[in-house]
Amino acid sequence: MTEMLEKLFHLKEKGTTVRTELVAGVTTFMTMAYILAVNPGILSTTGMDAGAVFMATAIGSAFATILMAVCSNYPFALAPGMGLNAFFAFTVCGAMGYSWQVALAAVFIEGIIFILLSITPVREAIFNCIPQSLKLGVTAGIGLFIAFIGMQSAKVVVDGPTLVSLYPFKAAIESGGFATSGIGALLCLIGVGVIAVLMHKKVPGDILWGILITWGLGIICELAGWYQPNPELGAFSVIPSLSNGFVIPDMSSTFMQLDFSAIGTINFITVVLAFMFVDLFDTLGTLIGVASKADMLDENGRLPRIKGALLADSVGTVAGSVLGTSTISTYVESSAGVSSGGRTGLTAITVAVLFLLSILLAPIFLTVPAFATAPALIVVGFLMVSSLSRIDFSDITESFPAYVAAIAMPFMYSISEGISMGIISYVAINILAGTCKEKVSPIMYILAILFVMKYVMV
Repeated sequence: MTEMLEKLFHLKEKGTTVRTELVAGVTTFMTMAYILAVNPGILSTTGMDAGAVFMATAIGSAFATILMAVCSNYPFALAPGMGLNAFFAFTVCGAMGYSWQVALAAVFIEGIIFILLSITPVREAIFNCIPQSLKLGVTAGIGLFIAFIGMQSAKVVVDGPTLVSLYPFKAAIESGGFATSGIGALLCLIGVGVIAVLMHKKVPGDILWGILITWGLGIICELAGWYQPNPELGAFSVIPSLSNGFVIPDMSSTFMQLDFSAIGTINFITVVLAFMFVDLFDTLGTLIGVASKADMLDENGRLPRIKGALLADSVGTVAGSVLGTSTISTYVESSAGVSSGGRTGLTAITVAVLFLLSILLAPIFLTVPAFATAPALIVVGFLMVSSLSRIDFSDITESFPAYVAAIAMPFMYSISEGISMGIISYVAINILAGTCKEKVSPIMYILAILFVMKYVMV
């Protein structure tokens, strides 16, 4: 067995062992397993069956991660991207009013386009034409958007006279409603603190442990009567019901349910472009970032065999849309496995196997409440917002468009609006400042014109 693995993954050449790769795979899975609980919770707000989404998440992640191992022999894991699933649910299906079937079709088309771009230098060329500062601003904006959604889902923030307000803890206690919604908001805040401490202590799987601890506190509160489920108010029991055994969820309600009826509309094209830009920034940024941490970049700062990695990401997205989940992308949590010594596709294969095994635990994952997964959204948002520190704020032509992109997403409640505003403002400010010749590429002009046309014509 060891000889076969050596032949397949070139372990000695990469300076690693079977044991190291397996440990790295388990570590990576622990840090990203929260997606099995978070993704069904987010996408189910569109009307999708949570059990079917869970299955699509597990199978799609496993498939894409296996492709990563086969196509590139890198220790990177893939799953439905955070931010992309929020855009799918809250912008495309929420603010824009499309059905989840149409949203899946947009993801499918995005994946097909990326497959074509990944087998040519085009995808890399597009990435190189977008200013680094704008990429960082988009990343931070998605982080703020995710954090806001997490606080909303746990009711830490609610509607109020100032548009949004902190949950009225005192009023809820006096009215008797605290036990239904207030306890969840409180536990969410505790969960954020728990994850922050675990991150400080460098505990492997800190986000997953934070979810489990918060969920465990919720179970204790329900058993003690401090938390009172009320399905009519969206407060469900947090205690898993195993009366029917470990039944594997039915995926038929989301499998092959793509709706291409809106394919010719400007809004649909905008949605596809938005998915493309976010996926493009997220995937390439993650690949370069994690590879740099593992010293996998060549002397020119490029990642060898990047086409194979991009192809795995693209094909995984297409497969995920067919199964019934949002865009699949490379996870920055792969850095946890890399830090544990993972250097080859064997790490990725280990992650994929664990995703498939998780299907047997579906009844448990689907009982995880929103207030337990919300801390993960808030903390992931924090990790993404940290990208702002890499922006040169002394250059207003670079930093201001990044700032516009970052604040537009949470304030306009739309990732696509943030991307649009960021690109338009970048081109505009550099034209006015007289720095456009050396800084703005032809592709950026085209994108800015397309986004302006969207606002004028839609």
